[in-house]
Amino acid sequence: MTEPAPPDRHARGMAVRRAVLGDAHVNRAEAAKTPLDAPFQDLITEAAWGTVWASDAISRRERSMLTLALLAATGNFDEIPMHIRATARTGASRRDVMEAFQHVAIYAGVPRANHAIRLAKQTYAEMDEEAAR
Repeated sequence: MTEPAPPDRHARGMAVRRAVLGDAHVNRAEAAKTPLDAPFQDLITEAAWGTVWASDAISRRERSMLTLALLAATGNFDEIPMHIRATARTGASRRDVMEAFQHVAIYAGVPRANHAIRLAKQTYAEMDEEAAR
């Protein structure tokens, strides 16, 4: 049996998750949490957000670029829009994102980069429309 993470890792993870993804997103995710997926939600809060994203070894801007490139390179496209939206809080510019996806094209394949770029363009258009309201 594994030992639970220290309570501060969960709290730190939740704070970082909110800072990167925004309160509205995290509130929706928390409201949708059930006893079935609660252990998974705790895992990502503690490991992804409380450990990896909480590290100060690289900036959140760089983490956004890495995350988007890795999602695209591995074909995990469902989370790309969420992480595109997060760039508004991490400081990764649209040019940064396109540079990351160009790396994906060269090292992981043009079709994956092309799909990621299409998702980014769609998400940025939605963000622009929301900002104009």
